[in-house]
Amino acid sequence: MFELHITSAEGATRKERLNARVSVGRALENGIAFPEDLALSRRHFVLEPRGGDWVVEDLGSRNGTFVNGTALVEPCKLRPGDTISAGGVTLVFHSSAPARSDRTVVFLGETNDELLQKGVFTKLDAMPGREIESALQSKSADGIPRVQALLEAGRSLAGHRSLDEIFSLILDLSSRAVGAHRGVVLTLDHGELIPRATRGDDFRISHTVRRRVIDGRESLLIRDARAEQAFQGSMTIVEQGIRSFLAVPLQTEKEVLGLVYLDSPGFIHDFTPDDLTLLTVMANIAAIRIEHARLLEVEEIEKAHFKEMQQAAEIQGNLLPADAPVLPGYEFWGSSTPCRAVGGDYFDYIPLAGGRMAVLIADVAGKGLAAALLMTSLQARVHLLAEEDQDLGSFVTRLNRSVAASCPGNRFVTFFLAAIEPSTGQVSYANAGHNAPMLLRRNGKLELLSEGGPVLGILKQMRYSGVLTILDPGDLLCLYSDGVTEAVNPAGDEYGEDRLENALRASAHLGSAFEIQRAILRDVAAFTGAAPANDDLTLVIVRRSM
Repeated sequence: MFELHITSAEGATRKERLNARVSVGRALENGIAFPEDLALSRRHFVLEPRGGDWVVEDLGSRNGTFVNGTALVEPCKLRPGDTISAGGVTLVFHSSAPARSDRTVVFLGETNDELLQKGVFTKLDAMPGREIESALQSKSADGIPRVQALLEAGRSLAGHRSLDEIFSLILDLSSRAVGAHRGVVLTLDHGELIPRATRGDDFRISHTVRRRVIDGRESLLIRDARAEQAFQGSMTIVEQGIRSFLAVPLQTEKEVLGLVYLDSPGFIHDFTPDDLTLLTVMANIAAIRIEHARLLEVEEIEKAHFKEMQQAAEIQGNLLPADAPVLPGYEFWGSSTPCRAVGGDYFDYIPLAGGRMAVLIADVAGKGLAAALLMTSLQARVHLLAEEDQDLGSFVTRLNRSVAASCPGNRFVTFFLAAIEPSTGQVSYANAGHNAPMLLRRNGKLELLSEGGPVLGILKQMRYSGVLTILDPGDLLCLYSDGVTEAVNPAGDEYGEDRLENALRASAHLGSAFEIQRAILRDVAAFTGAAPANDDLTLVIVRRSM
C-alpha cells in the first residue's frame, strides 16, 4: 500500500491513502482538489496503478508537473520518496506506515454472527424506559443499587477535566460499576480505534464485535466466552481465560465516538443484562461529556489561534509603510489587504543612495501564515541589500540567491522594483515574474513594465538586469498584485487587467495618488460585491506632479 504526504500552497499538510486512480487539480471533481491554487489547471495530473506500480502523468497542464524537480513529459513510475510538484502543491509518494507495534488491542478476524445468538445485544434507543429504570434500581454484585453508580458517574464527569482525565475516569467508573477486572476505552480517529485508557493489556476483540458496536450502535454482553463456539480457535479471548465481556458504544445522538470494552478473566463473576444496561447508559453520558470536552478544547485552541493571528497581523501591518514618502514633485500611496488575517503580499518605499527612491511590490506564493513568514523574511533581505550602493540588476540577482537558499521547494516570490531619480524622472526597474505594472502617460498611452526575469527563489544562478524608462510630469505608475486582477464577482468572473486599466484611466484626473488609489479600490469592491476575497490585494500608485 502507498500514500501521499501532501503540502498545499498555504502550508497545510495531510495524508491520502492511494487505493485507486486519482486526479489532482483545481476543479472540485478531482479526487484531490485545490480550488484556491490558481497555478493549477482544472485537471492537472493523474496518479494511477499500472502493472503493479504507481504512475504519475501530466494531463496537459498549463504550468507543468515536476517529479523531483524535473518537468514531466511522459508518464513516470514513482518510487517511495519521490516528490511531485505542481502549482503551489507538493506531494511526496510514500509506502504506507508500518503496522502499529502497540499490542494493547488486537482486532481479530470476523466472527460468524449466527454463533453470537447466545450473546445479549441491545440498543439504547430501543430500550423501554421501564426496563432501564428496573435495571438501574437492581443491585450489583456488591449489593449497591446500580443507579448509585450512575449518579456517581454524573457527578464525577460534571467537573472541568481534560480529555485524558475523562477517559481514565470513564474506565474507572465503568469497571467499578460492573465489577470488571480489565478494560479499555477506545475512540475513533480517522476510522481507527485508538486506546485512550486501559486497565490490563493484550485485549483481543473480534472485528464482528467492533462492527456491531461501532456501525450498528449495539451493546453486547457475552456471559461465558469459554462456552461460545463463536470465540473458539487461535488468537481469541479464550486463550486468555476470559469468561465474560461487555462492549458498548460511546455514542451521542449524532455519532459514535468509540467504545468501552470490559472483560472478566478466570472465575470472577459473570456480567448480567442489568450490567449491560447500566454500562450502556453510563457510556452515553460519558460520550456527551467527551464531546463537550472536545468542543471546549477546540474553542480554547481557536481562541489562542485567533489571538496569535491578531498579533501576527499587527506585527505584519507594522512592517508595511505607515506613511507615504515625501519626495518633491512625486506622490506615493499604497495599501495591502490580506484575504486572511495575514498574507504574503508586500510593498515598500526605500530611500537609496544618491537621493533615489525605490518603490517595490512582491507576492509570496500562497496565503496565510506560511506566506506571511516568508514575506517577513523577504522584507528583511530587501532592507539589508538596500543599504549597499549597487545597480538594480545586482540588487535583484543577490536577492534571488538569498531567497532561493531558504525558500521551500513549493514556494516562490514574484517581485518588482523600480528606482526613481527625482530630478530627471529616470526610472530603472526589474520585474521578476510579477504582474507588469501599468505606466499611464499624460497623453493617454499605456506601457507595461514587464521586462526582467523569472520569479525569485527557483533558479538560484539567474542574473537580472535593470531596464530604463522615464516618468514624466503627469505620468502615473500603478503597481498591483494578482489579488486585484484575479478578484472575482459572485458569478465567478475575474476583474482582469482591462478593468484595472479602465479604472486607472477614469481616475487619472483626480487630484492625488491617494484619491486615484481609493477610486480604483472602490471599483474593485463594486465589481466583487459580496464575493469573498480569494487572494491578498495590494495596490500602489506613484504620480509625478511636476
